[in-house]
Amino acid sequence: MSAASRPTSDLIFAIDAGTTGVSVFLFDRDATVVHRGYAEFPQHYPRPGWVEHDPEEIWQAVSDLLTDALRVVSPARIAAVGLTNQRETTVLWDRRTGRPIANAIVWQCRRTEPLCEQLREAGHAELIRRKTGLVIDPYFSATKIQWLLDAKPARHDAARRGELAFGTIDAWLLWKLTGGKAHATDVTNASRTMLFNIHERRWDEDLLEIFRVPRALLPEVRPSVGAFGDTDASILGRPVPICGIAGDQQAALFGQTGFADGDAKNTYGTGAFLIVNCADRPVASQRGLLTTLACGENGRAAYALEGSVFIAGAAVQWLRDGLDIISTPRQTAEMAQSVPDSGGVVVVPAFAGLGAPYWDSAARGAIFGITRSTTRAHIVRATLESIAHQTADLIETVAADLGAAMPELRVDGKACTNDFLMQCQADLLGIPVDRPTNVDTTALGAAFLAGLGCGLWSSTSELSSLRRTERRFPPLIDEATRQQRRAAWREAIKRTRSDYPT
Repeated sequence: MSAASRPTSDLIFAIDAGTTGVSVFLFDRDATVVHRGYAEFPQHYPRPGWVEHDPEEIWQAVSDLLTDALRVVSPARIAAVGLTNQRETTVLWDRRTGRPIANAIVWQCRRTEPLCEQLREAGHAELIRRKTGLVIDPYFSATKIQWLLDAKPARHDAARRGELAFGTIDAWLLWKLTGGKAHATDVTNASRTMLFNIHERRWDEDLLEIFRVPRALLPEVRPSVGAFGDTDASILGRPVPICGIAGDQQAALFGQTGFADGDAKNTYGTGAFLIVNCADRPVASQRGLLTTLACGENGRAAYALEGSVFIAGAAVQWLRDGLDIISTPRQTAEMAQSVPDSGGVVVVPAFAGLGAPYWDSAARGAIFGITRSTTRAHIVRATLESIAHQTADLIETVAADLGAAMPELRVDGKACTNDFLMQCQADLLGIPVDRPTNVDTTALGAAFLAGLGCGLWSSTSELSSLRRTERRFPPLIDEATRQQRRAAWREAIKRTRSDYPT
């Protein structure tokens, strides 16, 4: 599309619905942030290991932030809306009333482990892995849907009659944004449900039968770039097209301009998530990574390898809210640097089990190496180091699966602004860590997708010119020290595993 034919509206709304809060951004043609708003929403923990969200509270946060943004800019300047979201979190709602039938079950929730164990014992693991690229784990949406339907038998009948709708958070927000006119998701979110065949790009009948999920319950699956519907005029003052949707980690890879085979990024949020673009190669990991769908050139679906760490930034929240060691996350870097090392302390924050490459849902957190001389600073430092170690586990696994070392790591997410953590990450990896000027690449990726969809940007080549590096962290420790620290971590992981002899 030529510059003359581009839309006169020059801003993209990007909605980033995360695990603990919602951000709304306005980006201009230079990918500069014109406006940003943020609101947290409550986390609900009805039982140990259970995590829920009220979908209406998420929607209210989005609605309020959009209203606030319209006090800054005219609706006439908004060319399109892009949407990105916490993945796997599962919402069921009544199509007639538009109201959820229960709280959403969050990706962190472990309540469906008994269902997962039944599936493993029934011998379904290989079929599910072959069709979806995923391992059987409570992390994904399918057993969450099954649990919600089983909670009240009448729900199965209502679902078969088409009276109920399922969605991950993107589909729920799309429904609300369009006034109930669109029930759809994109391929990246669909690929995280454990119901979607990533090779045939469709809901899989064999999987629907295994999980007892009626087809009538599911949203239409569309490409990540394209027409998802227009916002209801009452929301933004006029109908605005929603032109891009992707799950948060795939959106972050896109925002990092990771369009080509071998491009990778790691996002440090509530968890930590590594994605490596594999283009048209559906690489099947032999070491516990997931094969999934991401957004490649011009937003087209591409295969990717992914590793998910369940607890990253959430470990810092635990230092603040659980142990009362810090009052703000900003304190952690200074406290960590106040001691020369962790004093032999190793923290394994397996609060919700261990994700990739271990997939041990029964593992629980532990602190090793405490002595009489251990201080709060040592525990803070060891907690930050645990985030870097978990990421190193993923990257070493990727290198083994692909048969090639990664030359550098691009990083994003709130926790990557911690200079101590990023230097620790470079040291443990032995490769440079590249931090962009805009670390909110999840929202930027959603904006890029929507901007391509509405013509504000013409191609991914144009988008590549918009990424800027703020700082590179080269590794500063020698190989012997790195291996010593990694060996101590591996020993702690071994002792944390659920199968460790007691």
